[in-house]
Amino acid sequence: MSKSVRWSWTGRRLLPGTSAIQFDSHPLREGNKERTLALLYTQEQREFIRMVQEFADQTLTPEVVSKYDHLGQCPVELFKPAFDMGLHMLEIPEEYGGAGLPYSTTAMVFSKLAEYDAGYAITLVSTFVALRSVMLAGSADQARRFADIIEPGAFAAFALSESDAGTDAGSVKSTATRDGDDYILTGEKTFITNGSIANVYVGIFRTADTGNKGLSAFMIERSREGISVGAHEDKMGLRLSDTSTVNFDHVRVPASNRLGDEGAGFKVAMNSLNLSRAFVATLAAGIMQRALDESVSYARIRSQFKRPIIRFEAVQEMLADMAIALETSQVLIHNTMTMMDQGNLVRKEGAMTKTYVTDALQRVVTDAVQVFGGYGVSKAYPVEKLMRDSKVFQIFEGTNQIQRVTIANELDKEYAGKEVGR
Repeated sequence: MSKSVRWSWTGRRLLPGTSAIQFDSHPLREGNKERTLALLYTQEQREFIRMVQEFADQTLTPEVVSKYDHLGQCPVELFKPAFDMGLHMLEIPEEYGGAGLPYSTTAMVFSKLAEYDAGYAITLVSTFVALRSVMLAGSADQARRFADIIEPGAFAAFALSESDAGTDAGSVKSTATRDGDDYILTGEKTFITNGSIANVYVGIFRTADTGNKGLSAFMIERSREGISVGAHEDKMGLRLSDTSTVNFDHVRVPASNRLGDEGAGFKVAMNSLNLSRAFVATLAAGIMQRALDESVSYARIRSQFKRPIIRFEAVQEMLADMAIALETSQVLIHNTMTMMDQGNLVRKEGAMTKTYVTDALQRVVTDAVQVFGGYGVSKAYPVEKLMRDSKVFQIFEGTNQIQRVTIANELDKEYAGKEVGR
């Protein structure tokens, strides 16, 4: 299934309009020596990624990234160039003022940004986690209102987790009580990415005491009375990303802010997360690319026993394994993104992609530190930060353990009634 997108650049800002681009065209030209790894980009995609790289070179310098990693802060002003460029509007459909790019192309953008700082990339990506809930379950009016909030330069947050509701999302205790044409939202959400900087939330609240079927989804504007931000998590990694507690104290929202039917919130959340898990993998691939780049470069200039360490077989094995992990991860991500572009909700495939790639990430960054030896654990070198940034990828958007349960359950359904043997 081909997905055609219309977009153009005015200066450095991505805008809908003027020229149609087929994103499923991948011409292979004889003699092309450019490194493409698993993906052969179209010329338009190459141009787009080059612009993103130029932007990141100017905005996410090593000094800036190191500063905010040390401070553990998410400075909103650092995202103004991204807003000016339109990176916060990539997934928003054209009819609502966005670029309407396919998942496979936006994945390339955020993977590239993650090479510079995954915390910065995930801050932008998290807006789209909330957006997907609106697009999957909301009305055209809700989608337009969401886009109108984001367009001037703003963030969104997806508010599901609570202190006792992490992997067990059905244990949400925050409530939404019907009051005429409104709902009153009360509860505390924890570990919310963009929690303190979001201008709009998509939150999951309990409307009935009936387990998963008692949850409902709501779009909640930050301007509503009763919303406050609690503790900001002092994290091991992704320190440029904001992770906060958000409190809803009798927040009144109109029933028109409910996304989908009452009781459909669990399904809304799971479908949105199914799509989002592949994006977790794209960021992980960006970190892997950076780890490989740094490791090969270092191994070529670091000498022991009068020769570069890249000449030693033990180091070669590590570098080769890192490259294999990155290549296979990119293939899997691209396949899953293509399925998503075709309308598949990738319940099994998203779980497989997230699990495989983020597990591979741990091996890659561990080997990167090993290649650097003692310098690998020094903050003077970049791989120490890459290792800190990586661990949480096995945890958020559903732990890799629960992803394996999901995969096995889907296999059980697929094989039900099938006769094995040929």
